[in-house]
Amino acid sequence: MKTSNFDYHLPPELIAQHPLPDRTQARMMVIQRTTGAFDHRHVADLPAFLRPGDLLVVNDTRVIPARLYGHKTATGGRVEILLIEETAPGIWEALLRARHAKPGTRLELADSQIQAEVLAVKDEGRVTLRLRHERPLQDILATDGVPPLPPYIKRAYSNVSERMADRERYQTVYARNPGAVAAPTAGLHFTAALLKSLEQQGVRHAAVTLHVGPGTFKPVTVAEVEQHRMDAERYTVPEVTARLIRETRAAQGRIVAVGSTVVRTLETVAADRESVVDHGAVTAAQGRSNLFIYPPYTFRVVDALLTNFHLPASSLLMMVSALAGRELILRAYEEAIRERYRFYSYGDCMLIV
Repeated sequence: MKTSNFDYHLPPELIAQHPLPDRTQARMMVIQRTTGAFDHRHVADLPAFLRPGDLLVVNDTRVIPARLYGHKTATGGRVEILLIEETAPGIWEALLRARHAKPGTRLELADSQIQAEVLAVKDEGRVTLRLRHERPLQDILATDGVPPLPPYIKRAYSNVSERMADRERYQTVYARNPGAVAAPTAGLHFTAALLKSLEQQGVRHAAVTLHVGPGTFKPVTVAEVEQHRMDAERYTVPEVTARLIRETRAAQGRIVAVGSTVVRTLETVAADRESVVDHGAVTAAQGRSNLFIYPPYTFRVVDALLTNFHLPASSLLMMVSALAGRELILRAYEEAIRERYRFYSYGDCMLIV
């Protein structure tokens, strides 16, 4: 299958640069898979499209302010890093933007509060760093770390108030487990009041954790979709969530995933169970997922999906196309562009039922 089959043209002015003040006032295009019909609503209308007995599954990962700025110790050349994952005490995988970095290069970060040494240089800007710091790293990130917004959201951060606004807004209201370097953006549309309203009508919610890494947004650069490889990301499915999913499926309720990260987590666990007697049941699990979902794909768990609008020819757009069909999704994107929907992380969303 050609990667170009998932391309589309997006006018750049439709890329949302700031979130709406009210999370639930984002527009929501409802897509009926059986009829191909579109309905233009708002996230506040979500209860009208869910039924008692449905289960909403969210990703409770918490974004860490993992972007740091500094300079090379020897030359003073400017550097930017994005911390990804601590693999051993003081040892971090990271993305490094700097000229001529090599093993042994030393860095001063966050106004010299952190001393870093490059231990290894890998592909696509990835490096292994050793960090040293007197204050706890989480305290330094809390005061000097910058929210890791994607590059299509332009920020100068000339004032502290704008940076702090993104810290609050680029985070779901149910974020609990720190570890992500990008937000599970479909969840940015929820408020505590909306979740309570859904519970009152009999729609429960449960959480999984998938720590979103930069690989989620890695461009698909190969000509053939099947040749693309996803980076592995850490996930956890608690027993209480697995039990609620099993109960919901047994009672003929729907599993409604909030975002692509939830889809990948649940489908990974189900796929790992295919060879055993309960063939695809969701059980408590943890591990790493590099599952790449693209058409055709048989979904084992997820029945409906709330998701933002994704970049052209991206793995996320391919996943959504696997659920609703490529032709229907591309037609929906054409409709969204005509209707001037706001795209990407801080933008509007679609509900696929």
